[in-house]
Amino acid sequence: MTGHSLSGGTGPLLVLLLALAYELSALHVAGWSRWRAASFQAGCLVLLVGLTLPAHTMTEHMRAHLLIAMVAPIGLVLGAPVTLLLRTLAAPTARRLTRLLRCGPARFAAHPATALLLVVGGLPLLTVPAAHAHPLVVTHFVLSGCLFAWVIAGPDPAPHRPAVPVRLIYLGVAIAAHAVFSQVLFATATGTDQRTAATLMYYGGDLAELLLAFAVVQSRTARRVSMA
Repeated sequence: MTGHSLSGGTGPLLVLLLALAYELSALHVAGWSRWRAASFQAGCLVLLVGLTLPAHTMTEHMRAHLLIAMVAPIGLVLGAPVTLLLRTLAAPTARRLTRLLRCGPARFAAHPATALLLVVGGLPLLTVPAAHAHPLVVTHFVLSGCLFAWVIAGPDPAPHRPAVPVRLIYLGVAIAAHAVFSQVLFATATGTDQRTAATLMYYGGDLAELLLAFAVVQSRTARRVSMA
């Protein structure tokens, strides 16, 4: 950590390697959707920006949080990286990975309640200045954001993913939790920076979660069209 951004060289380098690995894999899968590839690369770009932009003030940290934990995960999961991985692996390895995704711990982790708890439970960390740029905190925000987006709207197969109406209920709870957190943060703010950060979380969080809701509805529509 440099103190000027959420990450030094390691985070951005990992994101670039992830983007490269996805693109190379997509080139080896005949007929892989270019839209999915573009979505994943856009998610990597947003994640890269969120990790490298200056992060001195609470407003800047909140902006970074929105990018890495709420916006980037949407692009990443819509790229269907698990499906792409399964198509590039040898059949025996792909079967083992599929069994792993269906095991008890995976089902527990992939439950919307678990993902929601991880996302909402990390919000108080945003009020702790010393924790904003800690590697473990940044990693938590990125991974929990990706898990929640994957469970709610991901096109990849997930063990016992609930029906769309149920997922939208969990998303509604997440929207409410972010709104309450933003309002409490605004009400207890001691300066302009905190009030601006709270306002950014309130409106930016709503926008990101509405995009996620749109992705859920679109995935349902696309599935119906493909089955027609």
